[in-house]
Amino acid sequence: MLVAAAVCPCPPLLVPEVAAGAAPELDAARTACTDALGVLAAARPDLLVVLGPAEQSGRGTHPEGTAGSFRGFGVELDVRLGADKGADQSADQGAVSGRELPPSLAVAAWLLERTGWADAPIEGLGVGEPLAADRCIEVGREIAARAERVALLVMGDASACRTLKSPGYLDERAAPFDAEVARALGAADVAALEALDAELAYELKVSGRAPWQVLAGAAEGAGLDGRLLYDDAPYGVGYVVATWS
Repeated sequence: MLVAAAVCPCPPLLVPEVAAGAAPELDAARTACTDALGVLAAARPDLLVVLGPAEQSGRGTHPEGTAGSFRGFGVELDVRLGADKGADQSADQGAVSGRELPPSLAVAAWLLERTGWADAPIEGLGVGEPLAADRCIEVGREIAARAERVALLVMGDASACRTLKSPGYLDERAAPFDAEVARALGAADVAALEALDAELAYELKVSGRAPWQVLAGAAEGAGLDGRLLYDDAPYGVGYVVATWS
């Protein structure tokens, strides 16, 4: 059963080494993420599942100990999802030899390392943006049933179309969409997340739609309360931090 969840944005710029001189601009977001992970630890889960958007090569499960890096962003910084389980054990868990974490899960791994996570076993899940809502919800239900006390760390960004300088340019639909997402995540509104318009999310370059709908499926019947910790768009991209407990 799902006992807690933390929702965090996944831009590599969250990592100060990647952001370099612009690092202070996301200090508030980093602080909110740290606070959100504290809620997960306080829930004393038996299993932490970390999920985030991924391209084709990064989709599917990533066992504890899977490595990632930010070398693709010009920084010689490596991370690992939880403890290093060793090659043999990782292979037993279905890891693909040489497979790295997708960027969203690498950011999650960095957050977990930064906060010294050692509270429960970890598993990563890369989710494809096109995954249909009903399948997302089904995956969430399956995750929630895996242990008596399951926690989720859900990575994903809102629209990338909030300003003229946004990656997706300005789209007047972006701000209302993001406002509803922030409201739903802050209120733990499962029904609202399940009803998110996948086509509109795609047009607005939202990376978090599928992960949020997996969360919604996992939270069905759990009776969790939500809290919004951060909601801003410093680079014209919507970043939201929320907790469910």
